[in-house]
Amino acid sequence: MKILLIADQFYRANNGMTISARRFAEVLERHGNEVRVLSYGTPEDVAPGKTAYLMKKKYIPVFDKLVSSQGMTFAKVDKRIISEAVHWADVVHLLTPFAVSHNAVKLARREGIPCTAAFHVQPENISSSIHLGNCRFINNLIYHWFRLYIYRYTDRIHCPSNFIANELKKHGYKSELHVISNGIDPDFKYNKLPKTPEFDGKFVILSTGRLSIEKRQDVTVDAVALSRHRKEIKLVLAGNGPRKKQILSRAEKCGVDVYNNFFSKSELLNMIAMSDLYVHSADIEIEAMSCMEAFAGGLVPIIADSPRSATPQFALDDRSLFPAGDPAALAKKIDYWIEHPDIRRETEMRYAELGLKYALDSCVSAAEKMFGDEISAHGKKI
Repeated sequence: MKILLIADQFYRANNGMTISARRFAEVLERHGNEVRVLSYGTPEDVAPGKTAYLMKKKYIPVFDKLVSSQGMTFAKVDKRIISEAVHWADVVHLLTPFAVSHNAVKLARREGIPCTAAFHVQPENISSSIHLGNCRFINNLIYHWFRLYIYRYTDRIHCPSNFIANELKKHGYKSELHVISNGIDPDFKYNKLPKTPEFDGKFVILSTGRLSIEKRQDVTVDAVALSRHRKEIKLVLAGNGPRKKQILSRAEKCGVDVYNNFFSKSELLNMIAMSDLYVHSADIEIEAMSCMEAFAGGLVPIIADSPRSATPQFALDDRSLFPAGDPAALAKKIDYWIEHPDIRRETEMRYAELGLKYALDSCVSAAEKMFGDEISAHGKKI
């Protein structure tokens, strides 16, 4: 198949969605498909021998700094480039629900070109950036806008979790919903490494994710501060974001030993292998690839049991859950796992086995079937 992936940002691997999209493209190509990308970028971003459709950055007055701090870039619409890209493809797959995708999906619809879409941007991710994440009216409005702007034009929507599929049903989405995990890279597998001097002698708790309001690193920091074992713990916050300064300042005031960095894939693999426990305090998640990678790599997770998050589905039992936003409850769970090392090691193996259920290769194959169904529905042959 000739598959066109459309994303405002594809070549800057500084957020979970972009990293997942790049892995998705790599496996599609390994399966024998020809993949091209329509995105913001420069010629230097594109690997030698690859063809891509590149657009300029769209600057957002007033909000541009906020958008950038969230690890996001919007692409500027160029109808000529969009037309060239869409007419090349056997199937168009939209990864972000913004202006470029809007123009592409309307063109595909007009021209009878097969087009599917993924639902990767949770409305609360947008509303939380302007401190309105808990405003149901605003979130419902964004769901409605996404449906009218993008998703009513596609017959098939890729949903990374049952949670988000159910949300779309609640908000009146009529398309066929395909629940397919984004998949775990096979490099994330059970592994343990000796701790480097910086972490030696410490109980290392890892938490990966953008440092933003909805990810609730404040809860993680406060919980470590409340732990009976605070002085033994080294908290590793893997990620960047607009709340970095506030979170690190909070940790310092609470007496929490914290290390912050944005890790490359190889560095993250090593960090998981040196860690002892994983904490995921986010209130809002469509799937939480970072948590999946951590437990696939052999870490027991403790997950916020939030009604607006898909991540609680991965908990094997209540020992891996705590009430969202409750640092005292999280501290008790942290203390339990520190004080029961034998049970923790046994449970690590169970979580690593769970990770095998979400193998990236199988998930991409399921997406390929969705693409094939869309092509067939248009009376075309693959």
